[in-house]
Amino acid sequence: MMDWTDRHCRRFHRAISSEALLYSEMVTAPAVIHGDRERLLGHDGDGPVALQLGGSDPAELGQATRIAADWGYDEINLNCGCPSDRVQSGAFGAVLMKTPELVAECLAAMMAESPVPVTLKCRIGVDDQEPREILPALIERLRGIGLRRLTIHARKAWLQGLSPKDNREIPPLDYPLVLEMKRAFPDLHISLNGGVGSLAEAEALLAQGLDGVMVGRAAYAEPFNILGAADARLWGHARTADPFAVARAMEPWIEAHLARGGRLHQVTRHMLGLFHGRPGARGWRRILSERATGDGAGLEVYRAALAAVRPG
Repeated sequence: MMDWTDRHCRRFHRAISSEALLYSEMVTAPAVIHGDRERLLGHDGDGPVALQLGGSDPAELGQATRIAADWGYDEINLNCGCPSDRVQSGAFGAVLMKTPELVAECLAAMMAESPVPVTLKCRIGVDDQEPREILPALIERLRGIGLRRLTIHARKAWLQGLSPKDNREIPPLDYPLVLEMKRAFPDLHISLNGGVGSLAEAEALLAQGLDGVMVGRAAYAEPFNILGAADARLWGHARTADPFAVARAMEPWIEAHLARGGRLHQVTRHMLGLFHGRPGARGWRRILSERATGDGAGLEVYRAALAAVRPG
């Protein structure tokens, strides 16, 4: 979710769910080492959050992990699932599935520097690889170096011929293979990613023995529909969230961002789906899409959008 799950997006999702583990957008190891660390690594520290790193140089990943250790993340994750050309050109992301020994070296270097769990996000395979051969071999190798948690995107990635969007939709999903991996490696914490479009679907997968379900696009497009009841149904909280309460809870965050010279759209672009499927949702989206990008747009625009959702 590069350029999507930034700190504003995560703060918004945290206002909906206090329990869900939220992931940062993928940040490259060189960027962490040489870039603006406050912009790249800063977060509000409220609730469980994971930093997702991209890279293929074990020394760089180790150094980036050591730097990130001071920023209070609950997990450091290595991305071996992203198929974009931009990522492939840097020899990381899904292309790393072709070099499992390098993946192991990278993870070992990260583990040596991390006070919190180091995890992996991967595909079931890439290009002409046979997933039922390469995936268990990869997991066995990584378990041998001490990896205990991984998230498997249940699709192959075709690194040539398919766009990143196509790679999220065209290769067929293979949930049974991910479930097989959980049965084959019961001591590992295995989560599934890919194609999950509702909380009910996530619950059904958890009921089959998986330890977690990662939801990306659906949680971004329909955040309240995915996360609004999650704390109650998955973690036993007494009550579910309320979308209007979530919108109001974001006002202090927005006000502080504007006071620092930020723009309203930088926060509200992540919030367009908050009222998805509810009366007035179109007005909410329209006002924020048309007016939040303007110079000087402030809370008055935000409140006008919220007023459009209310009946009458």
